Amino acid sequence: MTKYSNERDVFVEHAFDEKQVDLGEITMNYVEAGAPGKPVLLLIPEQTGSWWSYEAALPVLAEHFHVFAVDMRGQGRSTWTPGRYSLDNFGSDLVRFISVVIREPVLVSGCSSGGVMAAWLSAYALPGQIRAAICEDAPLFASELAPSCGHGVRQHEVGSMFRMWSRHLGDQWSIGDWEGLVKAIDEGPSSVNSRMLFPDPTQPPQNFREYDPEWARAFYDGTVAVNCPHDRMLSQVKTPVLITHHMRSVHPETGAPTGALTEEQAHRAKQLVEAAGQRCDYQDHPTAMHMMHLFDPELFAETVTKWEQSLI
Repeated sequence: MTKYSNERDVFVEHAFDEKQVDLGEITMNYVEAGAPGKPVLLLIPEQTGSWWSYEAALPVLAEHFHVFAVDMRGQGRSTWTPGRYSLDNFGSDLVRFISVVIREPVLVSGCSSGGVMAAWLSAYALPGQIRAAICEDAPLFASELAPSCGHGVRQHEVGSMFRMWSRHLGDQWSIGDWEGLVKAIDEGPSSVNSRMLFPDPTQPPQNFREYDPEWARAFYDGTVAVNCPHDRMLSQVKTPVLITHHMRSVHPETGAPTGALTEEQAHRAKQLVEAAGQRCDYQDHPTAMHMMHLFDPELFAETVTKWEQSLI
């Protein structure tokens, strides 16, 4: 078994210089691209992701934006915090980052769980910190244990994955049974197999080496959002919001949804934002991969740039 933690040097070189800032409870890792004076864009990666999932998109985005891309606590080079993974703690980190490092209003774009955090910032950041928020294929409602709309995380294929990651890898890689995880994925009921998830299933990919699997347990157990229900959060947003909705389907045998969220959940989120008096745009990208920014960085950059220009 192989164990990885933020105390072990598992990291690799990248094309952008990484920086760190002390935010109190954590040290946050980030990169910066583009020139000061341009509109500021804050990028928040998906679960299991680090800032470098945006690496291909950064040069394109930097033509229009002053870009900051971060590692969330428990991911990348940022501090791991056992027992402290929640939407409110993630959000507090980002509020401090904007206050200490950026120090001007930002357009925030997050993917997946990062997209939930973009909505959180729109609702709960300090006044004047957020110009607008992009929720890139974010599992609004769908990542909750008992959501007010639609299915929850345990009725979703990804919930089964989170459970396996937690069971076989353990909090802070305390178990580290990678071989057992791969076997469980391949023998499980899901149509997803290990070769669809990992380039080389015989060893953890780089993003997993940099990831605390307690994140997965926090989502599967529901503790990550227990004090931050999504309907309440969305009803308090204070900026324009863009929801992009990507590839999704329903498993033909189990009936489990396979996308980040359903049409019902996306449109309920839109209703709540608009009921709060804010503009909410919905873009359907049914052929886009969950992480559009990684697999189609040009389309992602075009989507972000055009929408930002529409705000003016």
